[in-house]
Amino acid sequence: MIAVVTLGALFAPLLTSADPLALSSETLRPPSWAHPMGTDDLGRDLFARVLYGGRVSLMVGVFSAVIGITLGMSFGMIAGFFGGRIDEVLMRVTEMFQIVPRLLVALVVVSMLGSGLLNVIMVIGFLSWPATARIVRARVLVVRQEEFMMAARMSGASRTRMILRHILPNVLPYFLVSGSLQVASAVLSESFLSFLGLGDPTQPSWGLILQQGQLYLQQAWWLTTFPGIALSMAILGLNLTGDGLGSSLKMLGARK
Repeated sequence: MIAVVTLGALFAPLLTSADPLALSSETLRPPSWAHPMGTDDLGRDLFARVLYGGRVSLMVGVFSAVIGITLGMSFGMIAGFFGGRIDEVLMRVTEMFQIVPRLLVALVVVSMLGSGLLNVIMVIGFLSWPATARIVRARVLVVRQEEFMMAARMSGASRTRMILRHILPNVLPYFLVSGSLQVASAVLSESFLSFLGLGDPTQPSWGLILQQGQLYLQQAWWLTTFPGIALSMAILGLNLTGDGLGSSLKMLGARK
């Protein structure tokens, strides 16, 4: 599912010659050979809009996840490695961010800053790091007690070397799990904001297409069905991937 959605977004110019922003007189046409997913109320080709909309939604998801994972891994590794008061302070900050309703805060902040892809990416990224921080911290606490860490301390290894050489490689697999789940969450958050009219109105995204198609649910079912299927495939595929990676890590841990 991830491959279908990603390849469709990447190779959109090869899959269709239609311009996702071009207007025409063929308004609200049902799916046909000329328009595989029909057209919208302004005559724009829906197939092209779904493909190019995948670029926007996935881009927001990936870059938001990169920001969230970077912050989360930094907080988690520092808290787990140093412990003590540093751990307590960072975890209290993490809990403060966790109890905040993320979508509500994103809605307020984007409304204040203005609708735009960069604002959406930054807001979602800065609100999505606490879960990664807690996962990484828990793993670091386990790794810190391993024999090779004790040997590294006995040999006089610096803290930087222990973090980069010993801690980080043992945390990276969990980065993949958290990353896939965060991308799914970010894609859904972007669609939510775009559906409410807080995305970039000049760029087609799945949330924006759904928002524009809701007015024609009874007379043009295709306007919401196809972008909804694409959004569902992306989120479901990413969540299943994260669950599968998590199960694999648990099995490896049990074998050890």
